[in-house]
Amino acid sequence: MTEDASYRDPRLAALYDRMNPYAADTEFYLAFGDEHPGSRIVDIGCGTGLLTVELARRGHRMLGVDPADAMLQIARARDGGDLVEWLTADASALPAADADLAIMTGHVAQVFVTDDAWLDALTAARRALKPGGLLVFESRDPRARAWLGWDDGREVIETDAGQVIAWNEVAGESAGVVGLIGHYVLPDGEHLTDEGALRFRTEEELRASLVGAGFGVRSVYGDWTRGPVTDSTTELIVVAEARPV
Repeated sequence: MTEDASYRDPRLAALYDRMNPYAADTEFYLAFGDEHPGSRIVDIGCGTGLLTVELARRGHRMLGVDPADAMLQIARARDGGDLVEWLTADASALPAADADLAIMTGHVAQVFVTDDAWLDALTAARRALKPGGLLVFESRDPRARAWLGWDDGREVIETDAGQVIAWNEVAGESAGVVGLIGHYVLPDGEHLTDEGALRFRTEEELRASLVGAGFGVRSVYGDWTRGPVTDSTTELIVVAEARPV
């Protein structure tokens, strides 16, 4: 479904965990955290805090940042939510945090559609990290053209109030930007829509933008098992190091 949805509506925020359960990406980020025990981690675009809280339970000092307060209300109320410092803010408003790691999961990196917005987010992430700290995120490889399959089918989400029917409508693609309209039919029949867009950057574009924001690129993986990027890659999973200012 649409990862760039604002989820500022509490009714949509309440659906997020059901639409985005634990999967291979979750295991990747948890394993990466385990390799850096006791880290100070900034989770940029933390959403409902499912991963954020689990990292805190594993001994990391967590700051969860998201602009949608409806999402953070769920995060704060989550069992273990008191282990995390939560901040309602855009990525560009990140404080200097002297963090060891910064993560952007759930394809949050693609929400920054313009080059200026992406540079602002990377600059803020660099500011939040200590020299040598790592930024880890993923972005869909545009060569796979994932959006071509997003118009297919509908998802039935079971909630306490009944079934929610959800689907995507692709509203065009141009210069790496894919417009999306998320549709949600609630149990009472109300039809909500949420319009947004995602930016698909090539590996070369990601590397250049990171260098321009003061990072060195350590690795770009092509799958969640840390395999290489190939012609059949669907994900670009990036590990970048903050250079000294």
